[in-house]
Amino acid sequence: MKIATSSSSAQRTLHLQADQPSDIDKAAKILQDGGLVAMPTETVYGLAANALDETAVAAIFAAKKRPSWDPLIVHVSDMAMLSRVVREVPTAALMLMEKFWPGPLTLLLPRHPNLSHTVTAGRELVGVRMPAHKTPQELIRRAGLPLAAPSANLFGHVSPTTVAHVLADLNGRIDAVLDAGPSEIGVESTVLDPVARVLYRQGGVSRGQIEAVLGKPVTVYHRREDVTKPAAKPESLPSPGVGIRHYAPKANVMLVHTQADMDDLLLHVTPEHTGVMLPRGWKASGWSGKVFGWESWNDPTALARTLYTGLRTLDEKGVRTIVCPLPASSEEPLVEAIRDRLLKAARDA
Repeated sequence: MKIATSSSSAQRTLHLQADQPSDIDKAAKILQDGGLVAMPTETVYGLAANALDETAVAAIFAAKKRPSWDPLIVHVSDMAMLSRVVREVPTAALMLMEKFWPGPLTLLLPRHPNLSHTVTAGRELVGVRMPAHKTPQELIRRAGLPLAAPSANLFGHVSPTTVAHVLADLNGRIDAVLDAGPSEIGVESTVLDPVARVLYRQGGVSRGQIEAVLGKPVTVYHRREDVTKPAAKPESLPSPGVGIRHYAPKANVMLVHTQADMDDLLLHVTPEHTGVMLPRGWKASGWSGKVFGWESWNDPTALARTLYTGLRTLDEKGVRTIVCPLPASSEEPLVEAIRDRLLKAARDA
C-alpha cells in the first residue's frame, strides 16, 4: 500500500462508506498493508494505522505534521488484543474498564515490549482505549490489529467530527476515510493514569465518575507552557492531548461568562473580523458580524457535539477573533470537557 503524503490531485484520499461491509474490508486491507485510514469513533474521527508497524505509525506523524514528542492512543476491540500492546493491567484499570469500556476513556498502561516507542513518544506508558462506536470495533476486528489513532487533522488544528473536516486537512495525505456521519460525542476521550490517579484530559467520563469507581481522589494535570510553539522542544509529553493549543482554531478565542459580558465585548470588536459562537437562548442584538448558531445552552451533549464544527466554520469564514461563551463549571462530564477545550483554545488570546 502506497501511503499518500501530499495533497496532489493525483493522490486523492479514498472515500469509503461505513454502512458498506465491502468498504470496511477495503479499509482493513489498507491498514494491514501499512496504510492510513481516517475512521469514525464516538468521540472524533481518528487517523488509524497498525500500532505494531513502526513504519505505519511514523506515517501518522508525517501525515499530520505531528511532532514525535506527542504520543498516540491505541484502540483495541477486546481484552485479547489489549494484551498485545500492554504488559499488565493494574487492578484500578480493570475496575475502570468494567465500568466505562467500551467508551470514551483512555487509560495509560505499561507498554508491551512489542509496541514501538514511536507510539509512546519514548515513554513506558501507552494510552489505550476500546471505542464504543460499532464502525471502529468492526474495522479493528476485520484488520485483526490494534490501531494507533490520534485525531484525523493536521497537528494543532481543531479536531474533526465529520468527514468534511478530515478531508479539509488531510485529503491526499492519507489513503482513505471511512464515513459514518458526524461524531456522536464531538470531543476527545478522557485520558487517565489509573495508578497515579492523574487526569490528563477531560472528556466523556468525568473526574467524579472516576473517583466514584476508584474510591480515591484524582488529580487534574495542568501544563503551563504552550508546547505546540516552535521554540518549545520537549523530550516528550506525559500523555496524549496535553498540548495547550491542541484544540485551537486559527482565530483568537475570547471567552465570556454571561450575556452582559458578550453584549459589552461586541461593542468593542470589529464585526467584519469577528465571529460569535451563539448558543440558542443567547442574543447578539444588532450584531452584523459572522455568527455560528450553537446548540441550546442547557444541552451539554448537543453543545459538545457541535463545538468543533462551530470553531471550524468561523475559521473558514476568515474571522480573526471568535467570541464564545464559557459554561460554568459542572459535574456534567461534557461541560467540563467543553470548558477544557475552550480554555486551552483561548490560552494565547
